[in-house]
Amino acid sequence: MQLNELLTALFGSDELGSNHGVTVADQAISGTARIGSLSIDVLGTHGPAAIDARLALTLAHGVLTTVQNHPERPILFLVDTSGQALSRHEELLGINGYLAHLAACIDLARRRRHPTISLVYGEAVSGGYLSFGLMADRAFALENAQVRVMDLRAMARVTKIAHERLVALAAASPVFAPGAENYLRMGAIEALWPVPSASLLQAAFRDVQADRQRPDRRGDLGAERGGRTLAAPTAERVRSAGAR
Repeated sequence: MQLNELLTALFGSDELGSNHGVTVADQAISGTARIGSLSIDVLGTHGPAAIDARLALTLAHGVLTTVQNHPERPILFLVDTSGQALSRHEELLGINGYLAHLAACIDLARRRRHPTISLVYGEAVSGGYLSFGLMADRAFALENAQVRVMDLRAMARVTKIAHERLVALAAASPVFAPGAENYLRMGAIEALWPVPSASLLQAAFRDVQADRQRPDRRGDLGAERGGRTLAAPTAERVRSAGAR
């Protein structure tokens, strides 16, 4: 979906009286919007953008500005990224540190009680998604969005596992398979939206605020949906061990 279409669907004139002042500069999305009486800050990427050090710092600055100036204001992350920038220049700069800083800023916002939601409207790939969209309280995606960590052929080169074997594993386990449906099964994505709307977004923020006292439930969702059967019990064993 084109960004302008998405913004109109989420914040355009409708029965909820939604509106926005969201803009794009150098593939970075920023601005403030309203859904009914709810004011939210909007951050994200457009392109699909490869998240380099500059873009990671831009997003992190946006998060910290909201934390400083608008306590507990909801934040929406709009995701369209081809992953972290792949270049020797970015590696020498330490792109991993910039991505970690971005993730830490989003974690800070969550700890400061900012409800956070991400919505994949284009592509969501690898570290660009892991350090950004998946850090939100709830992650959503449009049904036609492309979500993956690594292409199976690239995975075969890195792991030295035959591509045919990975194809077979992907057919049996969503952990190996690309696609928004598989991330839904693993619990990483809360739900797929056939069509974006202000009412869906408003309900998502309402659910985050209502569940503020509950721990992150992605592991439980993965177990319920049959996509990650060991994550939830393993996390519980770690928590129990730490309590002793």
